[in-house]
Amino acid sequence: MGILEKVKSIKKRRVARKLTVKSATNLTANMRRVTLQGDDLANFPADSEGAYIKLMFDQAGSDKPVMRTYTVSEQRSALNEIDVDFMVHGANGVADGIAAPWSLKATAGDTISMFGPGPAKFINTDAESFLLAADMTALPALTANLKLLPDNARGKAFIEILSEADKQDLPKPDNVELIWVINDAPGSDESPLFHAIEQSEWQAGAVAVWVACEFKTMKKIRQYLKVDRGVEKSHLYISSYWKKGNTEEEHKAAKQADAEA
Repeated sequence: MGILEKVKSIKKRRVARKLTVKSATNLTANMRRVTLQGDDLANFPADSEGAYIKLMFDQAGSDKPVMRTYTVSEQRSALNEIDVDFMVHGANGVADGIAAPWSLKATAGDTISMFGPGPAKFINTDAESFLLAADMTALPALTANLKLLPDNARGKAFIEILSEADKQDLPKPDNVELIWVINDAPGSDESPLFHAIEQSEWQAGAVAVWVACEFKTMKKIRQYLKVDRGVEKSHLYISSYWKKGNTEEEHKAAKQADAEA
């Protein structure tokens, strides 16, 4: 992509797209899918599954909307539609935050503004085997990475979910094993996702890694992969999508401080 095309792409991402809710359905016990459509998606890049978007939510008592980051789960360019998945678990059965409650109330005809897409982060496919891991907040992005793997890929995908009822049928190569990790207290200090990876038999050969999850768990997994397993930087993508007890803005600041450290 040339400089002019990059500038045009950036400008497009800075213009809010006005979208309408087509439908909202429960994918699993704690995952809700909202389908958004609109003419403003006519120029949306056709390969945006796994890319991030910024959704704008109204907040009570304020004229200023709140921006929250989500992933394009599925895309149907011919219909100007995208799907966005929301983890809706919360304490005492009440969904936390701003975005999850919105998804539970969303009905056909509701409108929302969106910025994006931003670039997707994909696994390095030049490897002998693959290790992927995510909690439910990053499950749509992990799914996009599974679709990217070659048909003959072998490896493991560790997925932390809230309950057995949150398992999904995911598209994947035959020789990539899905390992479901149940954790009904996401963001807990126990970090079961980390322990599942640590206790699993390490794969032979050059391993490419893609991981996205809660901040504390991410740091434990990163230490294990970089120090104990020596995964090359070129074959390691690891990021936190959220931090327990933090707003998105606070989490962003924590990520920045962690990067500087």
